[in-house]
Amino acid sequence: MTQRVTMITAALLLVGSATPPAERVVSGDGIVDVRLNGKPARLRIDPAAPGMPLMADAVADERGFKMGGSLGIGFGFSVGPMTVMSKTQVIRVAYGIKPQKQRVGWTQRAFAVAADGSIGPGGLPEPVVRFVLRPARPGETTITMRMEKLGFPMTLFGGGWIPSIGIIDVGGAPMRVRFDPYHSRSLATAGAAVRLAKAYGGMLSGPALPTEIFFGVERPVRDLRLDQPFVLGSLSIDRLGARTGDFGTTGAIHDGDAPAVVTDPDEVIVTAKGKSRDMRHDTISLGADQLRHCSSIVFDKSAQAIRLTCGNGPALTS
Repeated sequence: MTQRVTMITAALLLVGSATPPAERVVSGDGIVDVRLNGKPARLRIDPAAPGMPLMADAVADERGFKMGGSLGIGFGFSVGPMTVMSKTQVIRVAYGIKPQKQRVGWTQRAFAVAADGSIGPGGLPEPVVRFVLRPARPGETTITMRMEKLGFPMTLFGGGWIPSIGIIDVGGAPMRVRFDPYHSRSLATAGAAVRLAKAYGGMLSGPALPTEIFFGVERPVRDLRLDQPFVLGSLSIDRLGARTGDFGTTGAIHDGDAPAVVTDPDEVIVTAKGKSRDMRHDTISLGADQLRHCSSIVFDKSAQAIRLTCGNGPALTS
């Protein structure tokens, strides 16, 4: 009888270990031990990373990964004008529970120099992924934003190559929000910077400094100061970096370093009208300068929602 009870208990434990918990809590450096086709590896769970486990070529070569067949699947990741191509393969991945089949990718340039690779919350088996950034403090507030909904062709071969993005409203139109605690500064693509400057007043200043985005790719970034803070929950943002030439141009923003232009009062200025600009790529990336005010980011995949909890604080001007 004792042996039978022990066997039943063991069977129940095995069943339980095959079922992911409802929530995964990520803290510290976010690095977890996984198994890729039975071999140990370490991945950093990064809220800014694509959902698909992504590693460098050297890691994939070491584990014998190969893109299958003559019509293998690869994805391109755009960082400004540069496209970083990947190769992919479906393998068995274990996140401390029963292995499951999942597409993984590898690139010549590593997404980030951390562990053996990176993975975003969208690729984890748990329906809720909670990033604990620091201990909670009294007086914090939580803002809920809807998660970007992917449609065809973005979901072709799965949407794991896309990061988990929040959607907010700026000037009456949707704006994408990416959460990037492993980069020091908050950034806006050129189109997003123009819209922020239009909605809140703004001015560019300082030189265009090379700034790493992802995959080790650097892009020129200038300082954008807003006349009125852009408020996102408890965050009050009056300064961020503008990626001057990525997904648009910042030419429409007043340049505080440019000499004043003297115009003839009798001169007529004609502005051409063309097709409306595609705003679907306009993105704000919240870096560590803003996320240090926050205690948690929760990605609720079942509810298709992202909840950001932050404390009250003045706009950052450092």
